Amino acid sequence: MEMTPRFEVSQLDDIAAVTCPCGQTQRAFTGSRVASCHLVEVSAEARSHYHKRLTELYVVLEGEGALELDGELIPVRPLSAALIRPGCRHRAVGQMRIINIPIPAFDPNDEWFD
Repeated sequence: MEMTPRFEVSQLDDIAAVTCPCGQTQRAFTGSRVASCHLVEVSAEARSHYHKRLTELYVVLEGEGALELDGELIPVRPLSAALIRPGCRHRAVGQMRIINIPIPAFDPNDEWFD
């Protein structure tokens, strides 16, 4: 009897990048119901948005700038982490590379703009 593995492994930098409100992202585990993992290159033109169902964890890997969270600018630098709950309007400001972990997994139908 063949069993399905209880794990998945992904090489984020091997995944094709797609455009997102923050810049460019490489998304792993998007078929999962639990969570996905995104390597994001934030551009200076990051667009404010929110999610009605998703919670997101942002971890800054490189660069410095700020996270705009419900209109408040919070300075961030490498290894800053933020928990962004549903309904919080957010965007990254500055040139940064981050890991974004949406919980549950990213759903493109749950991306809202004012």
